[in-house]
Amino acid sequence: MTLIPPSSKAKSGPAEPFKEALSQATRSIAGNPNIEIIYGPDPPGLSGETAHLPEPSRVPTRAEIAAIRGHADAVALTAACHDTKLHSALQPTNSMARAVFDAVERARVEAIGAQRMCGMAQNLCAKLEHHYNQARYQNISDQGDAPLDQAIALMVRERLTGLEPPPNAARIVNFWRSWIEQRAGNVLGELDDLVENQQAFAQALHDVLKALELTDDQVDGADDPMEDEPQTDEPEGLADGASEMEGAEGGDLQSDEMSDSDGEGADDSQSAELGDIDQLQGQSEKTGEARPAEPWRPNTSVLDDPGSFGYQVFSNAFDETVEAQDLCDTDELERLRSFLDKQLHNLHGAVARLANRLQRKLLAQQNRGWEFDLDEGMLDAARLTRVVMDPLCALSFKQEHDTDFRDTVVTLLLDNSGSMRGRPIMVAACCADILARTLERCGVKVEILGFTTRAWKGGQSREKWLKSSKPSSPGRLNDLRHIIYKPADAPWRRARRNLGLMMREGLLKENIDGEALAWAHRRLLGRPEQRRILMMISDGAPVDDSTLSVNSGNYLERHLRQVIEEIETRSPVELIAIGIGHDVTRYYRRAVTITGAEELAGAMTDKLAELFEETSSARVETRRPRSAGRRGGKPH
Repeated sequence: MTLIPPSSKAKSGPAEPFKEALSQATRSIAGNPNIEIIYGPDPPGLSGETAHLPEPSRVPTRAEIAAIRGHADAVALTAACHDTKLHSALQPTNSMARAVFDAVERARVEAIGAQRMCGMAQNLCAKLEHHYNQARYQNISDQGDAPLDQAIALMVRERLTGLEPPPNAARIVNFWRSWIEQRAGNVLGELDDLVENQQAFAQALHDVLKALELTDDQVDGADDPMEDEPQTDEPEGLADGASEMEGAEGGDLQSDEMSDSDGEGADDSQSAELGDIDQLQGQSEKTGEARPAEPWRPNTSVLDDPGSFGYQVFSNAFDETVEAQDLCDTDELERLRSFLDKQLHNLHGAVARLANRLQRKLLAQQNRGWEFDLDEGMLDAARLTRVVMDPLCALSFKQEHDTDFRDTVVTLLLDNSGSMRGRPIMVAACCADILARTLERCGVKVEILGFTTRAWKGGQSREKWLKSSKPSSPGRLNDLRHIIYKPADAPWRRARRNLGLMMREGLLKENIDGEALAWAHRRLLGRPEQRRILMMISDGAPVDDSTLSVNSGNYLERHLRQVIEEIETRSPVELIAIGIGHDVTRYYRRAVTITGAEELAGAMTDKLAELFEETSSARVETRRPRSAGRRGGKPH
């Protein structure tokens, strides 16, 4: 018998055997023993040969185990049945069509495993149910809130596997089914026999997109850059894994080229509101006859195609999105964080008092409730007397209700330009730090981002422009640096020291607000929370000397206004702004201007409190009996 060292026993938790078995099964089904399995808070998916899976609880429930297995199954199927290069080559250019294309490809890959292995089909269903339980689409009452890409993917999944959509996703499909069937029902039927051939399936899917008038792209199989590479209908890894691990485990299709697809799909789903809803109903209420309708087409967005709105980027090859801890070593981060704490010792108390006031307001708005007499959950101590009186009586458990209040994520986008150097950036870092802790205690997830440039007055982009003989009207001529100080899913204790990076000499340079705002907005759209809040903190208009010296003086400001207008009028994200010594009310509808950095903490807490008070009031209104829908339509 082999003895296990005490140190190994100490590190091994109850879930370790499950994680080890899951990792081996994933590699077996994928047919790739080199896949690295990482369990953590990152979104599940496959990137190269690295698979991210959710971290199981210390004592996971059956439902949680099934959902994690479903994610692992999807990862393995992606590795075995999906060609990333081919997918990228055939991907449409239109953002909404691209979101549908990606979602349906995920459905195709998962359908292959579901058709061949019953255990895998159950795991994938559990994953899908878990996703839609978190997204809370069961409460939507308007077609504009139902993502078109997910509706089409669920309908394709239903055709390929015979499995109905999860109960919490039924409303998404119901809003769109008649419209999709009317325009592309016959073309959708052609996908059934092509599920094993990715290239043929993708070409048929382009016909579906054209029937739905989502794209005009032409796909010619003879000119496909991937046609010379061998295509196999029977992936070797999947075939080998199927015989060995029938009920084993998988993850979502998520390659490097597709990492932003969820965000784009959520953004594009909002453009469906601009369509004529009467046309989508397809029937006249008075006569019962079909109405002649104009073809519905998605509108172009400055967030997807800024070039159509006059904003050009000379080169984005040198832009970077980087984690804060990657910009300096751990020891320096600790030193910078200690310096920040010392500088803000006096301010810390005042900000903490404001944060505590905000926390009391938020906790007072939460509607807490419990379900009793459950088979699992938290032990109900109040009913232990029954067990004492009757030892044969089963234990009773309770579980707290989920509240709409907690289904919220807040992004703090901090201007890291040179004009913020000194007191303003220190106060901004302190406020972000304390507010992140406060909202985390209230169950609200917080993401902290920063934006600046990699160089003063142009970097490698400007050098490339000079070597290209200075073409006229080059557009943006600097290298962007977008910094992630704290991801939304990371706890505050892990990201605390990252905020010290703002104290690093030489970090703060120039600011290109429009692209930073669009970047933060894309990240928010990829979140599963139903309510998403974006708070911009800046001390001035966008400035980059290199760009403004060869373009019009309002080049960056005009693009910022276009991005703000797009988010405020067509996006589900709620945008607010705080200007430090700069009037931002001329840009943003919901904004406040403060004269000094010392007022920032009060402004941030007040604006957040206002937003959550609006949520509380709206929740009270929805409980009152109504005779008509929220937009003056038919009663629901």
